[in-house]
Amino acid sequence: MPARAFILTSLLLISSFSGIMDKYQEQPHLLDRHLEWMMTLLLDIVRDNGSPPPLVHLAFKFLYIITKVRGYKVFLPLFPHEVRDLQPVLDMLVDQNPKDPETWETRYMLLLWLSMICLIPFDLARFDGSISEEGHTRVPTMDRILTVAKCYLVVSDKARDAAAVLVSKFIVRPDVKQKRMADFLDWTLSMISKSSFQSMEGTVVMNGMLQALAQLFKHAKREDCLPYAATVLECLDNCKLSESNQMVLRKLGMKLVQRLGLTFVKPKVAKWRYQRGCRSLAANLQAQGSVVQSQMTTVAANEADDEEEYDIPGEIENVVGQLLVGLKDKDTIVRWSAAKGIGRITGRLPKELADDVIGSLLDCFSFQETDNAWHGGCLALAELGRRGLLLPSRISDVVPVILRALTYDEKRGACSVGSNVRDAACYVCWAFARAYDPAELIPFINQISSALIIAAVFDRDVNCRRAASAAFQENVGRQGTFPHGIDILTAADYFAVGNRVNCYLTISVYIAGFPQYTQPMIDHLVNMKINHWDSVIRELSTKALHNLTPRASEYMANVVLPRLLPLSVGTDLHTRHGAILACAEITHALCKLAEENNRSITHYFDEKSLEGLKQIHEELSNLLFFFAVCTLIEKLSLSKMPFRGDPVIDELVTMYVSELQNPEEMVRCGFSRALGALPRFLLKGRLQQILEGLKQVTLIAPENVSFAEARRDALIAIAKVCQTAGVKGEGSQEEYVCKDNVAQIYATLLNAVTDYTTDSRGDVGGWVREAAMRSLMEVTLLLVQNEAELIDVNMYIMCCVAQQSAEKIDKFRAHAGSVFLTLLHFDHPPIPHIPHREELERVFPRSEKETLNWNAASEAFPRITQLLALPAYQYSVLLGLSVSVGGLTETTLRYSAQSLFDYMKKIQNDSSALEGFCETLLRVFEDNLRNDRVSVPLLTMLDQMLANGCFDIFTVQEKEAELPVVREKRNCLCDLMNVPKPQLVSKVRKSNRLQRGVRETAMTNCSHTSTEYLCAPAVVLHWFGNTSMCTRRNFLTPNYTIQRVAGDWLELFQCCCLKTFQACSMTSYSDKT
Repeated sequence: MPARAFILTSLLLISSFSGIMDKYQEQPHLLDRHLEWMMTLLLDIVRDNGSPPPLVHLAFKFLYIITKVRGYKVFLPLFPHEVRDLQPVLDMLVDQNPKDPETWETRYMLLLWLSMICLIPFDLARFDGSISEEGHTRVPTMDRILTVAKCYLVVSDKARDAAAVLVSKFIVRPDVKQKRMADFLDWTLSMISKSSFQSMEGTVVMNGMLQALAQLFKHAKREDCLPYAATVLECLDNCKLSESNQMVLRKLGMKLVQRLGLTFVKPKVAKWRYQRGCRSLAANLQAQGSVVQSQMTTVAANEADDEEEYDIPGEIENVVGQLLVGLKDKDTIVRWSAAKGIGRITGRLPKELADDVIGSLLDCFSFQETDNAWHGGCLALAELGRRGLLLPSRISDVVPVILRALTYDEKRGACSVGSNVRDAACYVCWAFARAYDPAELIPFINQISSALIIAAVFDRDVNCRRAASAAFQENVGRQGTFPHGIDILTAADYFAVGNRVNCYLTISVYIAGFPQYTQPMIDHLVNMKINHWDSVIRELSTKALHNLTPRASEYMANVVLPRLLPLSVGTDLHTRHGAILACAEITHALCKLAEENNRSITHYFDEKSLEGLKQIHEELSNLLFFFAVCTLIEKLSLSKMPFRGDPVIDELVTMYVSELQNPEEMVRCGFSRALGALPRFLLKGRLQQILEGLKQVTLIAPENVSFAEARRDALIAIAKVCQTAGVKGEGSQEEYVCKDNVAQIYATLLNAVTDYTTDSRGDVGGWVREAAMRSLMEVTLLLVQNEAELIDVNMYIMCCVAQQSAEKIDKFRAHAGSVFLTLLHFDHPPIPHIPHREELERVFPRSEKETLNWNAASEAFPRITQLLALPAYQYSVLLGLSVSVGGLTETTLRYSAQSLFDYMKKIQNDSSALEGFCETLLRVFEDNLRNDRVSVPLLTMLDQMLANGCFDIFTVQEKEAELPVVREKRNCLCDLMNVPKPQLVSKVRKSNRLQRGVRETAMTNCSHTSTEYLCAPAVVLHWFGNTSMCTRRNFLTPNYTIQRVAGDWLELFQCCCLKTFQACSMTSYSDKT
């Protein structure tokens, strides 16, 4: 196979095999039954002398992929370790190029294979013999292996890790240990001393040396390493790895320190450690838990009395000190390595020294320490608890620390830190559940269970909620003392707590039904969550308090609300925002509860609380507070609080109306919504003031063109205010919707239907039009159900909605269509003064009200174009159609244009209908001449109409009686575009030259005798074929768009006149016209 083809095939095979193996990343143990035969097949290729080098490298790449997924520790024992493999593998390694970036997998796997082969139980000197080659003595196999290992300890690829494994297996051989261990340690320490972590090369060298030392002190016997441990520790201290920016070096340093510490102390398990139960499951099942515990405690105590005393080397203090510092490292893997080291070394110390270590560890949990120290401390506590090294006497000191860690959250800039601390605290609780007998934790059960529930339900991060849920489940299963544990687990399991909103608003309510958890959950929300840095958490917390209020109404009214009122006028931004929202939600919940139980509001609110609620709105200086206070007003209004006649009402309404002109759009939105939510008694005497304020918000000014959301909310608020105030035809305009203000309301809403504002977000005016149409519908239905005579006879509403139902955006067209049909078919009672009601009901039958799909252009436009035949709707529908037919959306353009052409064919023989259509078309163009949104699509629509012969009726007639119609339309166009009218000359006989085309004829300057006739083609050709002063004068208008519109119109008119010209028998013109 050619080299290029082999490379491509290899890449495809590696990619395919990697994809298969990656599926086992989650559960790699599923590969165990297949590892041996896969290795055998691949190593057969390697052992075959006839295999080309690329194929051998490919086999090793496959072996590496398997090792990466399963891990080298499981894969390593499967390598063949026969004596006959030693020389071939060693020779292959010697032949490799350490700097070849394409074959590093081969070197990595060969080193691992050699680390397994070097365990053969024969003295390596037997492989050397005494044979000399060419006068040189053969290099001993021991030195060859050691040279290879040293070579690969200083490379920068993955082979360095395998070389460290090789060293740990090779140096501990009895024959190598005696001859080479001391020299190798000297070499590693000298390499470390010469290198610096400030350079890249030094970092690579130190990495390899530290890995080799850590592996060596892990696998070698204590008595073999002890003589060198102090020297290695001293060298490590001199390196000052804690100052390095390289995370891997600090982690390897921490790993080596703990291995050195384990070398200094005897490898014996502490007799004083806490043991729960027996290792035998049968023994645990046959005996009562308490009896077994008492027996094990007694045995442990007796063994502790017999414990042999021995001196602890002074280096242990240094080791433990470095590990405690490592618990505060900035990287998690360094802290995790230090925590494991603390656990391992503490297990070999006497009880008193171990207790000192625990005391020093608890110093990490102060608020002067960083979150890194808290996280490392939690990991270390979990390790100590899991190993039985944290005695029950220390639990009373540890539990308060863990409870604080479960809620640890420190603000840092725009975010916070502490999620890793909370996660590690959950791990501690999980470890304690497995380590201690239930009797030891009984005094702390309520605290731990409540803290875990709070973390599982209210923590911001999903990983912490799930960790807390898992820890709670472990305690329920192993301790069996958590109150209502099984019931809670069914609602707050690992998967259920994944949705934060569901946790706050649903699961919390269920758990609060158990009295042991109700008050702790409420206190946590009030103390920790309403002042949270994340506004989403604050808002969810206040909603959760609303839902929890029925579970503890008296506690909320008498304790929580009085605590929140001072906070709602405090200086801290987040606390004040959350407190205002919490007051609003709790007040609303308490009022609903009072109404359900037929109690007075004063049952829950004393005079001080009511006065405090009134004062919250004062001194607002931040946008967040405006939103919060608007929510408060809404909730107080829904709660029907007894504030009628209070001066605060006048102040609030006046302030809200004045804030409608705030330069911030969101402020306008918030106060518009608040005014729309006011109850009727607040509107009484102030209705006209509120309506006028909302009307001003809907008006477009240069400084607020982009405030589409504010205009939308104001329109929605107008409808809500009208519904709340009610209708009374002869009533006062300050209290009711009446004959004096209904026209103003309709004018405001109808004016908003014409909002076509656009900005970088697109057609934002669509939001305004949508809200205006809905508000028009709601106000009209309100009037017809109460005072139908207030509805205007003209009923221009239907025309405006019809226009919107003919436009191009599907969403707004569907909304307009829904409003149109609702108004048309409303029966309780029917809406009066709808123009052409009978014809409309034939076009839109009641049976199709729910089934007609306005979003589909194929269904909407064939219906809406039928309204062109109704004079009252023709202008509005044609205005909407011009935008759709001249638009860019293919589906909308196709169906709208086809529906328009179908209508034009129907009226081709009806001169009055056709003339009326043309009059309307000209009126649309005249009204929107300077409006690009309409005029440009209108030109495109006319182009299509001319191309489809919609105006052929004006050209096919040869009677001069038809010519005045064309002349009149032409003159209207010229007047609209402010251009001179074409002159009329006489008609002559047809000439051959004229038949060759209008443009050629225009340049001949021929003169003919004729009767008077239209010569528009010559005029148009004069405009487009010459650059006369007349042309420049007429096109140099201030607006380029008008120039383009004028040009397009004349071009279309040229096409129309060309047809007229070709249909005429004779014509004459002058290019000096």
